[in-house]
Formats: sequence, C-alpha cells, structure tokens
Amino acid sequence: MTTRMIILNGGSSSGKSGIVRCLQAVLPDPWLAFGVDSLIDAMPARIQTSDEGIEFATDGGVSVGADFRALEAAWMEGVVAMARAGAKVIVDDVFLGGAASQRRWQKALGELAVLWVGVRCEGAVAAAREVARGDRIQGMAGKQARVVHEGVTYDLEVDTTHTESLDCARTIAAHTS
Repeated sequence: MTTRMIILNGGSSSGKSGIVRCLQAVLPDPWLAFGVDSLIDAMPARIQTSDEGIEFATDGGVSVGADFRALEAAWMEGVVAMARAGAKVIVDDVFLGGAASQRRWQKALGELAVLWVGVRCEGAVAAAREVARGDRIQGMAGKQARVVHEGVTYDLEVDTTHTESLDCARTIAAHTS
C-alpha cells in the first residue's frame, strides 16, 4: 500500500517542524503539512484558558479538556479526509497521552496507509532549543521528551539530538512507498 500519511510524534522542541519542512523538500511528490500547533492557533482564545480546553501551566505542563478533544477529533477526521481524497499528508503532533493519543489517530485513520515516526531528542538538548526559540513555556520540552513516546508503536524512529533535520527527513523519505 502507498503511504498516504506520515505522522511525526515528539515532544516540544524535538525538531519535528524542521523535519517536516525538509520532508516537503526531499519527497518527490507534494505533501501537505499540518501540525497540532496550527490546530491550537485556530481555536478560540477562550479554549486556551479553560479547563475544558487546553491549559499551559507556568512549569511547562499541558492539560486538555473535553472541548479541546472534540475539536481535535474533528481536526483529525478532516486531515484524514484530505488524505483519503488523494492528498499526501504529513502531521506534526505531540502525543501528550502517549498510546491513547495514537489510538485517537488510529480511530480516525481506519485502514489508511500511514508511516508512524517517533522523533526523539534528549531532554536537555530540547530544553536548550526551547530557551533559544523564546516562544515556548520553559519546561515543556523536558516534561514531554519521554512521556509522548510511552506505549506508542512506531514504524521508524529518528533522534535529532545529534542528527540534522535534513538527514532525519532523508531517512524517513526512504521508508515511504
């Protein structure tokens, strides 16, 4: 089966976005890219300050409620619908719930061919990137570095601790068919 979607999972500042841009450059066909950050940005501001939405704690913790989950489910179904309609899609996500997050995607995907990619990065390196970026709550990278991978099954894993995004993208591209 031809891969219709690539789903990248990794913690904050692990390098997923850079890999996505490189994938779009190295893959021979055009691939659309969607990320959980864009989903959050598309939500009303009140969702980001509500127990039922998504909350970002000052220590970098993230919690989500029922309103966020409902919008996330609709987003997932929409992204999958584009792949079913013929588009090739790359998703940049953060599986805060580990295996439970993957199961939500699997429910939306059905039998669609997907390449599951774990993007790992040592917590200290991701935390340094987080500080350098300046647009993240400090502590997110450290809190998410391991938890997002708990119980998740991958077809392929890459580690951006010492490997550049382009090299990771080339490794991933070699596994698409």
